[in-house]
Amino acid sequence: KKPSTQLNQTHYAVSMTSMKIEEVKSTERLERIASHSHIHGLGLNADGSAKEIGSGLVGQCNAREACGIIVDMIKSKKMAGKAILFAGIPGTGKTALALAISQELGKNVPFCPIVGSEVYSTEIKKTEVLMENFRRSIGLRIREIKEVYEGEIFELKPIESTAALSANGANSNTTASISQITIGLKTNKNRKIIKVDPSIWEQIQKQKIKKGDVVYIEANAGNIRRVGRCDVYSTEYDLESEHYVPIPKGNVHKKKEVIQNVTLHDLDVANAKPQGGNELTSFLGNMLKSKKTEITEKLRKEINRVVNRYIDQGIAELVPGVLFIDEVHMLDIECFSFLNRALESSLAPIVIFATNRGNCVIRGTHNIRSPHGIPRDLLDRLIVIRTIPYKINEIRAILEIRSKIEKINVNEDALNKLAKHGDGTSLRHAVNLLTPCSILAKADYREEINCHDVQESIDLFLDAHESALKLKRKGAKFLK
Repeated sequence: KKPSTQLNQTHYAVSMTSMKIEEVKSTERLERIASHSHIHGLGLNADGSAKEIGSGLVGQCNAREACGIIVDMIKSKKMAGKAILFAGIPGTGKTALALAISQELGKNVPFCPIVGSEVYSTEIKKTEVLMENFRRSIGLRIREIKEVYEGEIFELKPIESTAALSANGANSNTTASISQITIGLKTNKNRKIIKVDPSIWEQIQKQKIKKGDVVYIEANAGNIRRVGRCDVYSTEYDLESEHYVPIPKGNVHKKKEVIQNVTLHDLDVANAKPQGGNELTSFLGNMLKSKKTEITEKLRKEINRVVNRYIDQGIAELVPGVLFIDEVHMLDIECFSFLNRALESSLAPIVIFATNRGNCVIRGTHNIRSPHGIPRDLLDRLIVIRTIPYKINEIRAILEIRSKIEKINVNEDALNKLAKHGDGTSLRHAVNLLTPCSILAKADYREEINCHDVQESIDLFLDAHESALKLKRKGAKFLK
């Protein structure tokens, strides 16, 4: 018997489906190149030692090995409620290490990255923003035994009611005119014809379900989901590429264990504003809402109580994820005080901080200075991982990786020159010069970047240090 609870799964499902923008799928084929597109993991050997170059990361061997131990602790669930601090000068790969940890953990472990300045909002409190992100970083894996119908469609026929036909004419195809839908399903063992509620017709039309598709119907919830096209049709050629799946095994009607991955924040939102009725009405209601509402502590406690009951009964499993707060020195003393308490909570994720500050004043205080701009009591709770500046050969290796990712051809001499320039300025500046160099090469009808292109880019674009020196020399001419 399932426990009675406020965690209304129907509310959760409706809240998740109330904003479906089908056009977004068209962006999946675009190749977007971000700053850390080349990172696929920590690049460790089987014994936990770091490779010099591995999974897109270069150097920082001690920091990567430390991160490997943290990943093992997270996977064995011995890291919940603890916090890590990446401390190092700008451009030493702190964000890259955090993203590498998320890649190692896999897609089923929640990873929520934010920047310290994101907590300042005119709509909700700073502590509420932090709590929301804490809850986003805690996953819940719910196992449920559901009665389902699964198979390949060999018959799909909507039956229109006589009253609707006489009123609207024989050509009416609205949902209201359909009295029931007949769906024929078959597996490798048997076949079955079932009659379903007409409300499913809208889902069938949206997913463009047709004969030959493999579908999955939940008997209790009345939801239908297209799994893919049956692989017996794989020899057909269509304009759109299809996802082909084998015909299901066993009986059409069966009991199946369904695993649903949600976060505590998803459950908070679904139960704070349960939506029902027309999809358009709920969407317009969200659009016209003037302010973002805070989720009450009372509701969170109730959800925590039910989640704990689910865990005790073996229905659900808690998955502590990772909350990554970059530029943590941007938080103020109130936020740090809240973090001290939140880390001691029984439902707390793994928190990773990153900062490039040394001794500085804690934000929100007048003159209290502390290492990295973090209060001493919170700093005492953290495991600190230090990142060191890259050497010239490591800068060269990173530039080589980035040029391959961005599909830019650079000759050896130009790569050496750019690495030397990066050693004198910064790694970020050297990486940023790759694209201007490529454009200059193409302007001379060349596909490969040479030393002349690198030198021209260096002359055209100043780095931060050179710009500061020029400002120091000619600062009097600038407005104050």
